[in-house]
Amino acid sequence: MTRLLAGDIGGTKTILRLAEVHSDDGPIKLQTLHEMRYVSAEYLDLVPMVRAFLADAASCMGCAPGIEKACFAIAGPVVNNTSVLTNLSWTLEGDRLSRELNIPNISLINDFEAVGYGILGLGEDDYYTLQVGKPQPNAPIAVIGAGTGLGQGFLIPQGGVYYVYPSEGGHADFAPRSELEFQLLKYLLDKLSINRLSAERIVSGQGIVSIYQFLRDRQLAEESPDIGAKILTWEREAGKAEKSVDPGAVISLGAQAGDRLCQQTMTLFSSSYGAEAGNLALKLLPFGGLYIAGGIAAKNLDVLKAGGFMEAFLDKGRMSPLLEQVPVHVVLNPQVGLIGAAVRAARL
Repeated sequence: MTRLLAGDIGGTKTILRLAEVHSDDGPIKLQTLHEMRYVSAEYLDLVPMVRAFLADAASCMGCAPGIEKACFAIAGPVVNNTSVLTNLSWTLEGDRLSRELNIPNISLINDFEAVGYGILGLGEDDYYTLQVGKPQPNAPIAVIGAGTGLGQGFLIPQGGVYYVYPSEGGHADFAPRSELEFQLLKYLLDKLSINRLSAERIVSGQGIVSIYQFLRDRQLAEESPDIGAKILTWEREAGKAEKSVDPGAVISLGAQAGDRLCQQTMTLFSSSYGAEAGNLALKLLPFGGLYIAGGIAAKNLDVLKAGGFMEAFLDKGRMSPLLEQVPVHVVLNPQVGLIGAAVRAARL
């Protein structure tokens, strides 16, 4: 048995987990020993936060944790085990953290890479299956997740173990499939004064808002005064570091409450999401499963279950029968990244 430390570091909050890993020839088994959540901005660096966490863990357990390795998932780029978090003014270096925390082995990984590792630690209650497909052992696994942006990645088996690889597939070109989507493309190209549109511009939190504005401005559905006032407040706050309105959440909740414009927005978003997931599946043939991560999917599961997502996913011409064999799952566990950091730490 080995004790390890896992962390999910974000600009707003950080979650730290002390776990014990049981090594055998089967899947990695992790047992949580202690876990705490912190406000990231209350600390000048990760080191004092971890020290406070370890002191609290030692107090609760009655002994020093004795950590051998750690992994921290970071909402930002990681290069050579180093990351600069602009929202926190933190500069994290694996070697420095190892020295100052007296932990022999520390790894820093991108938060979406952590989601990929987290897939390996999920139980059956941690995801909802949209399509059972025909799962194949030792086949590639794909991960896609719409949130602030559109994360994409994949897992490849090597020597009986899955390795996670990041991707920038979310920045590939958006491919409209209908007259309405062609109009949406033209609308955003003109509005943003750009020459190309990435899939991330549509399949993300910002994409939900863009779709809503497009449908509203084209008067394809009537805007309710209450929701319209909230969206207008957000639009007027453009450029401010902090905003009083989360427009994506407003639109999502409006759709759930029966607002017609919001429902049309989420329907078009879901269809675009499914189409992009299908594009990823065509490129990887992930018969080990395609996992839809990110908070948007879990919070709007009913929208994905309504059918438009999978209809667009499978709408690939003569390749449709092939995609019918791909298992498709929606990740429900919001701590999948933290689980992934623990899985990665266990492998160090």
